[in-house]
Amino acid sequence: MILKAYNQEIHSKQIDHIVQCLRHGGIIIYPTDTIYGMGVGLSNIRSLNRLAQIKYRRKEDLNYTLLCHDLSHLSHYCLPISNSVFRLMKSLTPGPYTFILNANNEVPKLFQGKKKTIGIRIPDNKIVCQIVEALGEPLLNTSLDTQDDQTEYLTDPEYIHERFGKQVDLVIDGGIGQVQYSTVLDCTKNDIEIIRQGIGEVPPLN
Repeated sequence: MILKAYNQEIHSKQIDHIVQCLRHGGIIIYPTDTIYGMGVGLSNIRSLNRLAQIKYRRKEDLNYTLLCHDLSHLSHYCLPISNSVFRLMKSLTPGPYTFILNANNEVPKLFQGKKKTIGIRIPDNKIVCQIVEALGEPLLNTSLDTQDDQTEYLTDPEYIHERFGKQVDLVIDGGIGQVQYSTVLDCTKNDIEIIRQGIGEVPPLN
């Protein structure tokens, strides 16, 4: 099913439908401020196997990010961060950045593994932020990419639905997406490191 949202506006009935889908373990595809993402509600971690099958990978090999609507979720999933890291995150969010942080004991329980870090992302996109806020928990997100490098599947929601519509429960059409990824910043050590330079520009660090 494809659900159309225009000008980054989504109606309350649409939000309710999306939230119910996620709460029942559904997988959705949605716009962000970079490429389209694919994910599940954090309380439905059992859907990880389905995500891994779609990506043709083992669930242990997928790179997951928590999509949040603000910084209030940090203490739930991350160890305490320094003031400098918090100031950096506050200055760059919402925006096309992923912050790698040290995970607290809650994260290995969620993933049923030994995961010690977690990516946190607050995208500058009203649609996905409205969904996360209404859901009341982060989305467990993985990038929507393909094995054949056909970028139209990453950016055009009609092509995305054609390609993935039978594998996921809902595709949200928020218009043409970006072709670049987010900038990834490793904040797990004293010195912040740029792991991947994406669409987000980074001020001088440290």
